[in-house]
Amino acid sequence: MKKRILGKAGLEVSALGFGCMGLDFGYASKVSKQEGVTLIRQAVDRGVTFFDTAEVYGPFTNEEMVGEALKPVRDRVVIATKFGFNIIDGKQAGLNSRPEHIKTVADESLKRLGTDVIDLFYQHRVDPNVPIEDVAGAVKDLIAAGKVKHFGLSEPGAQTVRRAHAVQPVTTLQNEYSLWTRGPETNGILDTCEELGIGLVPYSPLGKGFLTGAMSKDTKLGEGDFRKNLPRFTPEAMEKNQALVDLLKAIADDKDGTPAQIALAWLLARKPWIVPIPGTTKLHRLEENLGAVEVELSAAELARIEKAAAEIKVEGERYPEHLLKTTGL
Repeated sequence: MKKRILGKAGLEVSALGFGCMGLDFGYASKVSKQEGVTLIRQAVDRGVTFFDTAEVYGPFTNEEMVGEALKPVRDRVVIATKFGFNIIDGKQAGLNSRPEHIKTVADESLKRLGTDVIDLFYQHRVDPNVPIEDVAGAVKDLIAAGKVKHFGLSEPGAQTVRRAHAVQPVTTLQNEYSLWTRGPETNGILDTCEELGIGLVPYSPLGKGFLTGAMSKDTKLGEGDFRKNLPRFTPEAMEKNQALVDLLKAIADDKDGTPAQIALAWLLARKPWIVPIPGTTKLHRLEENLGAVEVELSAAELARIEKAAAEIKVEGERYPEHLLKTTGL
């Protein structure tokens, strides 16, 4: 497995990470704890060293799964988790990034993960009620205490990144970024990462499954699948957005690959400090995704993708309005 470096702090990880959320949270198809543990260990066996979770996934159960899976190989892997939500009676109940809460969450996450240090601790969403300087200061204290190694932010605005970075250097940002969600290119996030020496970890790099080509306007999403609430996953939107999948299929046919591999290879080609974290519940999909690391897209192929993609209007917002309001702050 090829490696990449996130941030000036030099956090070395596999070129593709593993987004663990979907193993038991967010989608209709979930796996048992033991199945999740097995798949995570299979990822390690194939060279993955970067695993992403959060307290709110489950809540709590995802961290426990990741912790159990990685305990035997803890010295070989990087674990990222996140804080920033209130969780009351097992349910998400708004944002909470007060410094004392951040420190409590860190201690609880350490216990669930079965480790003595969190490699990368992200603020999951910016809390408009808490100055980002206070958030960065709390994480700085955790780093000084040896409980956390690196600080990250998820879905911040560029100015928030700068303010946080002035207090505690930010190692990496986590933003949704893919061929059909290209906000980081226009909202200043990519430019800010380049300027400050911050890595970027795209989540949903396969468009929450859509860019794999495994979905269509006829796809029926199961109960409990959060995509049922997303504007891009209405039958009408999926029908119109099929043009993007067709583009990926055309490139994949020429490369003897798959649409998923082309989508991931395109992201990897954007910048050397970008590390996507696709998720899956299936070993064959994991292996397919990892194959993207070996796909080299030529300048001509990248230009072809850009030209064709520019002519495709993506239908539907990535989130409903109330969730969009929690990003870019």
